[in-house]
Amino acid sequence: MHNINIRKAISADLPFILTIYNQGIEDRIATLEQDLKEMSDIEIWFQEHQGRYSVLVAESKGEIVGWASLNPYSHRCAYQGVADLSVYVDRACRGKGIGGLLLQALEKTAKENNFYKIVLFTFPFNELGQNLYNKMGYRQVGIFKNQGILDGRFIDVMAMEKLL
Repeated sequence: MHNINIRKAISADLPFILTIYNQGIEDRIATLEQDLKEMSDIEIWFQEHQGRYSVLVAESKGEIVGWASLNPYSHRCAYQGVADLSVYVDRACRGKGIGGLLLQALEKTAKENNFYKIVLFTFPFNELGQNLYNKMGYRQVGIFKNQGILDGRFIDVMAMEKLL
């Protein structure tokens, strides 16, 4: 993929963000969500992701090929400098460096918004994600055993972190 432009998401991007997120749900590699989301879900989510909790998109030739967001880790004051992250790449574009570009831009945005740490939760079997996070300097904190249920099966979830 060449000429990838990373920018702040706008409301016109929401149909593409929704499509890519639903691919992540369908593919069972990125989230414990089981049911596909609708536009109303994404609109509410987007309203909650203004200000410090930004959403970025990766654009190639006028098409959105991925997105990333900073999410609240906790609503407690003590954790206001810690953000959780999400990174989703269109299934046709995975493994081509888009996730890394989004992650770099997201870290820069996090620093600009006074976050000092990013945490993430991923599936231990998500190898593409693991490779990306390791390459970008995230460290494994540990694995929550049977953290969630997906399609009737227990799923382990790996916690990772990076100090900015």
